[in-house]
Amino acid sequence: MRGARVGLILLGAVGMAYGAWLLLSRQDLAQIVEVVIWLAAAVVIHDGILAPVVVGLGWFGGRFLPRAVARGAVTVLVLLGPAVLVAIPVLGRFGAIADNPTLLDRDYTRGLLIFAALCVCAGVAVGVGQLRSRQRADQVRLPDKEG
Repeated sequence: MRGARVGLILLGAVGMAYGAWLLLSRQDLAQIVEVVIWLAAAVVIHDGILAPVVVGLGWFGGRFLPRAVARGAVTVLVLLGPAVLVAIPVLGRFGAIADNPTLLDRDYTRGLLIFAALCVCAGVAVGVGQLRSRQRADQVRLPDKEG
C-alpha cells in the first residue's frame, strides 16, 4: 500500500508541475493573474463557506439523525458540495459567447444531476455499511445465554 501511495503522490506532483509549466509558458500575465485570483477565491469559498456548512450540518445530523443516516448525508455533502460550487459558472452560462457555440455546448445540469445521483448512491452505501458494521459489532457483543 505504501508503494501505491508514493506512486500516486509522485504522479500527482508530476501532473501539477506539468500544469504549472503549461500555465506559465502559454498564458500572458493577465491570464495568470486571473488564475491566481480564481484559485484564491476557491480557497476562500471552500474554507469560508463550504467547510463550515458541511461541519455544521454534520454536527447537526450527528445529534439528531441516526448515525448511519448522518454519515451517509455527510458523505453526500462532502462529494456534492465542491462539485456544485465548481458547476455554478457553467450552470449560469457565465462566459458564453453568442458567436462561439462551442463554448458551453453541453447540458451541464443533466451532468450535475447524474453526479448528484451517484453521490446519493455513495451516501446510501456508506449508511448501509455503517449499519452492517454495527450489526456485526452487536452480534459479537451479545453474551452467550447458556454460560
